[in-house]
Amino acid sequence: MHVTLAALPTTDLQETSVRHRLLPAAGPARGLALAQLVNSVGDGAYYVCSALYFARVVGLSATEIGLGLTLAWAIGAPAGVPIGHLADRRGARGVAVALAAATGTAVAALLLVRTYPLFLLAVCGYAAAQCGLAAARQSLLAALVPAAERTGVLARLQSTANAGIGAGALVGAVALQIATPAAYLSVLAVDAVAFAGCAVLLGRLPAAVPAPPERSGAAEPRLGVLRDRPYALVTLLHTVMLLRMPLISLALPLWVAERTGAPGWTVAALMVLNTGGVMLFQVRTAARVRGLESAVRTVRWGGAGMLASCAVFALTGVVDGPVWVVTALLVAGAVLLVWGEMRQSAGAWQIAFDLAPAGRQGQYQGFFGIGVPVARMAGPVVLTALVLGWGGPGWLALGGLLLAAGLAMGPAVRWAEGRNAATGPVHWAEGGRGAAAGPPDAAGTAAARPWQPSRYPSRCAPGVSPGGPAPARGGGRWACPAITRALAHGSGLPSTAGEMTGRAPASRLGGAVAIDAGEVGEEHGVPERSAPGTVPRAGGIPGARRCPGGAPCAV
Repeated sequence: MHVTLAALPTTDLQETSVRHRLLPAAGPARGLALAQLVNSVGDGAYYVCSALYFARVVGLSATEIGLGLTLAWAIGAPAGVPIGHLADRRGARGVAVALAAATGTAVAALLLVRTYPLFLLAVCGYAAAQCGLAAARQSLLAALVPAAERTGVLARLQSTANAGIGAGALVGAVALQIATPAAYLSVLAVDAVAFAGCAVLLGRLPAAVPAPPERSGAAEPRLGVLRDRPYALVTLLHTVMLLRMPLISLALPLWVAERTGAPGWTVAALMVLNTGGVMLFQVRTAARVRGLESAVRTVRWGGAGMLASCAVFALTGVVDGPVWVVTALLVAGAVLLVWGEMRQSAGAWQIAFDLAPAGRQGQYQGFFGIGVPVARMAGPVVLTALVLGWGGPGWLALGGLLLAAGLAMGPAVRWAEGRNAATGPVHWAEGGRGAAAGPPDAAGTAAARPWQPSRYPSRCAPGVSPGGPAPARGGGRWACPAITRALAHGSGLPSTAGEMTGRAPASRLGGAVAIDAGEVGEEHGVPERSAPGTVPRAGGIPGARRCPGGAPCAV
């Protein structure tokens, strides 16, 4: 099915009410959240007990467990790209259901594992299915949820996942207290059943048909994301910032135990603070992200928050005072860390979706999602070397690395936007329906295709080409490649009342397609102010303002 992208008007009171609900409003987004909640409960129990199950019941050494899990995630991480591509081409719902069932089957297989080769086979299958499931879910979300709502929905999914993992961890804690083989086996059975329930819930969602892949005229490679260097750079920077994950789960507990005099329960308290903070405030944080510009700014602030938290953690190793002072500093550092984490996550979600071409969200999200397993694999080595090896200076070096990645995200996103403006098809802002045109064919006509949500700003400054390869020069003209390329090819513009069929002359300035554009209002994704030499259009345009002289404008 095709998603209607026109935003429905809501009152401020309604928006405030929805924003503070843990689950999204009724619809596909709620179905995604419920599926996330169910399998997160199983995951929480599994995370708490799996290592002890492998050691005490299966009989593996710590080295065997570590090597096996590292190998599993090394195999599973790249699997997300081809599986995401399969979801794009064959339908995200069916692929997601199959992978949820496959993950549950892999967990169930662990119940029977008693040798190392079978352990390797089961955990590799588990990791590949998990990574593929994440990519398929993102592709399904992209097909079912309007672009303007995706970051907010992802924030609710993250909050839901944290709530489920917390509940599952309590189940795992009971098993740890009992500490019998039957208790550990029960936890793995709960996880397997949870993934089966997740598959059932995903199967009840609408079978959304993804949009056809964007084309730039020539045939594109099957896995185009592997040749998208700007997106690869964005993913690399995101992966660096994901070092925050093993920071809270591994580096900080070791630091507290070995370098501070804080009581042992402090580690559990910091974990609860992190989980609870995300669960309560992630949705509110994500509400501030509305597009690429705000996403980049939010990621930048996230890096600053992580640097501040690392500086505070460094102090806990050198402060000479009572235990409560050290504990208070640890809590302050954890607050700064979760503050930065929530901002980094919200911005990264928006960036990942906005820079991915329509019709290829699965493979692009699968590639972007590689950052999670890579951070989990490389993080322990990097963080223990920095934090435990260098002490306070190591904390500062880690914080500086996280901040540098956040600051570099802006130039990387602009590079990716330039790629999209130069080679990608036209995208319109939400608010109407219409057609956008691709490059002219051999006969000189443009091939029309359904418009997609815009990844570009809703207004352009005179002589500025947002996201374009080069700014236009001269004449105070507006240079908006994503908009004016369609005009040069003779396409219509979107309108809240239907397609606008007006045409306007175009000229090339400084390497970018530019036109003398009028003002048609922000809801159409074009300049907000009238530019010199605007083209009057006969008749009214719904939602449009007037050009100088009172005539309605067409760009």
